Amino acid sequence: MMIFVVVVVSGLAWLLGISMRTMMVNALKSLHKPDAAMSRAALVTSAAKPVGALEPATTAKNESRSRSASEKPTSRPVRIIVAMTGATGAILGIRILEILRDMGVETHLIVSRWAAETLKYEGNYSIKDVKNLATFCYAHNDAGALPSSGSFQTDGMIVVPCSMRTLSAIRTGFADDLICRAADVTIKERRKLVLVARETPLSPIHLGNMLALAQMQNVVIFPPVPAFYTRPKSLSDIVDQSVGRMIDMLGLESDHFPRWNGMDQSKA
Repeated sequence: MMIFVVVVVSGLAWLLGISMRTMMVNALKSLHKPDAAMSRAALVTSAAKPVGALEPATTAKNESRSRSASEKPTSRPVRIIVAMTGATGAILGIRILEILRDMGVETHLIVSRWAAETLKYEGNYSIKDVKNLATFCYAHNDAGALPSSGSFQTDGMIVVPCSMRTLSAIRTGFADDLICRAADVTIKERRKLVLVARETPLSPIHLGNMLALAQMQNVVIFPPVPAFYTRPKSLSDIVDQSVGRMIDMLGLESDHFPRWNGMDQSKA
């Protein structure tokens, strides 16, 4: 009897020991489950986040830098290429150089060989005098000069006066000298190009070339036709009115000539 009791008590103790151990193990496992869940959630969140994604503070900082860079004003001056060719009307090119200089515009001058010859017959200016009016000067055959590249930023170009030979070369893209190359660059870079076409009468070939160029949005054909509503009293008045309108076509403002104020005011 005593042996039976001892066996029963030992068995109960053994069973109770297993139960206690099982309960303790399960309790410990339950304590670790939240950490595991949190780890899995962190992994999922990390995987869902795009590679290279920026934190909000970093993004705002970069956006601020981008705005600052875009709002930074340009430091270069207004820059205009002025080309003179062999057509009559050299005084127009000379006067525009004088006015642009007075306006503080940076000018880049190219004088063709025949423009230099024409200067000898039209006024008292020498080629040296004309070059002294410009900020920079280039030889007409210098294919490596600054105006030959589109990466050289300008605000426009004017060919004044523009011969029919030069106009024809510009129309066909025949850039055989620096003037035509600079004009070609101005067109392709979508910058303003003003061609002061000086010829009369005009042949169908001349008119066809002018029409083809005028149909380009950034090209202006400007025959230097005098305006008489300003009642000019001298050749200088006529020149200044024409040159002032040319400067308008370049997108610049000039007060070197009288403007139309309406019929009543003009009569007065």
